[in-house]
Amino acid sequence: MKNCKETDIVISGIGVTSSIGQGQKEFTDGLLAGQHNFNIMQRPGRQSSAFTNEKGEKLAASKFIGAEIPTLIMPNEVPSSLLRTASLSGRVALATLNEAWHDAKLADYDSSRIGLIIGGSNFQQRELVETHHAYRDRLEYLRPTYAMTFMDSDLSGLCSEFFGIKGFAFTLGGASASGQVAVHQAIQAVVSGQVDVCIAVGALMDLSYWECQSFRSLGAMGSLRFGDQPELAARPFDHDRDGFIFGECCGAVIIENRKNAQQRDIEPYARVSGWAMKMDGNRNPNPSFEGEVAVIKQSLRQAELKAQQIDYINPHGTGSIIGDEIELKSFRHCDLNHAYINASKSILGHGLSAAGVIELIVILVQMQEDKLHPTRNLENPMSDQHNWVLDKAVPHKIKNALNMSMGFGGINTAVCLQSI
Repeated sequence: MKNCKETDIVISGIGVTSSIGQGQKEFTDGLLAGQHNFNIMQRPGRQSSAFTNEKGEKLAASKFIGAEIPTLIMPNEVPSSLLRTASLSGRVALATLNEAWHDAKLADYDSSRIGLIIGGSNFQQRELVETHHAYRDRLEYLRPTYAMTFMDSDLSGLCSEFFGIKGFAFTLGGASASGQVAVHQAIQAVVSGQVDVCIAVGALMDLSYWECQSFRSLGAMGSLRFGDQPELAARPFDHDRDGFIFGECCGAVIIENRKNAQQRDIEPYARVSGWAMKMDGNRNPNPSFEGEVAVIKQSLRQAELKAQQIDYINPHGTGSIIGDEIELKSFRHCDLNHAYINASKSILGHGLSAAGVIELIVILVQMQEDKLHPTRNLENPMSDQHNWVLDKAVPHKIKNALNMSMGFGGINTAVCLQSI
């Protein structure tokens, strides 16, 4: 594999939809102001009803905390026939990719030389649960298009139809690292010459109460400790953390060679200088110090950077009891204590399949603004050995950034971005 300096891979367009805003400007303003939309989730299918257990005890309905997208503005050009059967994940993907598509001026580009990779799997669960409830007593009336829309591949079909993408399009799953794995695959598709331009989308993970309950039972999702004050629940790297807090979001980035972008008068956001992915050989959700160290070192090696040259880290930082500890340990082991660190999930929540793309976009908009966003609820940091961005935004011109993304099943990934 050629290194990125030989191929000069860049990010030429971005699109973003999140709980703090849709579109780059709204997202950036909310991020730097430390805004949030954490609350008891209200979207239908996110909470279980009150029920009686096998002992005859009346149990209360669930109160899962999260950050939901308040409104979604769809492009006027999207036909209603396409939207009628599109899931929430599909509608958000269309709106998000539309921003990135126009940002990178792809409207007149040869569609046979554009590829699309949707990061995520099993990401329409709430939609499926709602459909099953609605039709369980009248199955014969189930709409025929369900045969297509229950599949993840419906998103790649939806987006490729609207944007006319004819290179390739598919989905891939890497748990919470899905978004960043999609970026890796997009880079490789451009480096290999399979396409000129490849779009990586981190799909909106549409959780139902089933997934929320299982994550909480596993100890991964935060408890109701802050049920009366949901704005305090997301607290990566704080001593009082007790698990991740979900956040709806979707991100899209356009990957291509810098010369190719410049032919359309595009000034790229940043150069992708290195990337790495390593497996732990472990099905379970527990993090791996060895795996995280390995991807940090490999991405730095490919970028031809020393640890001291990394001046900013956007970590995985979920608020996990074990995960946050292991991640900080890996940074210390790799001599990265000096680099600024903030935790985007304290503002956005954990987007799961979307996180790996959203957090690259966080880096890119901070590069544009020469400012680092605050970290919410970091009142008692786990360690005083790191260069934390606390409750206020900090002026800083990012030169070389490291982004980490990990997923259940032993997946470790990293990306290095360099300012241009």
